[in-house]
Amino acid sequence: EPRSAWCCLAWTLLVVTMNSLVFFMNLLLMFVIFTIVLLPTIVVVYFGFQCHSRVLHSAARYCRSILDDNSSSALIILGFVIMSPLIVVAMAIYCSLARRLRLFMCFQPYSRAVYKGVKWRWYEEGGLCSCAKGWNTQVKAWV
Repeated sequence: EPRSAWCCLAWTLLVVTMNSLVFFMNLLLMFVIFTIVLLPTIVVVYFGFQCHSRVLHSAARYCRSILDDNSSSALIILGFVIMSPLIVVAMAIYCSLARRLRLFMCFQPYSRAVYKGVKWRWYEEGGLCSCAKGWNTQVKAWV
């Protein structure tokens, strides 16, 4: 049965808040994974730009003794070349982790706010982490 207008508004705020928290948790997890996986690219490109004479031309000792313009350019190119495969690896790790933890099952439907008696989606799946039910073998994820 439908909820009253004020009750529907309160439940809508609750569902939107919960979905926003789940979204930001997913975003934070994605940010952490991408930062860790792309760290080699970040470091290589940073040192390439820092030591190149037309960009920053740092006065650090390693820029004067080890890295000249040619090696700095090589570092910049290497960093951008290894970025593509590392992005694919980071996305595969995130998708695998999200599937294993069933993060997308935590999003709640809007009908939870509109109608009385609608159960929480994660409750029907066996708990918040889906530990009570066995894995569904029919679910396939392609990356």
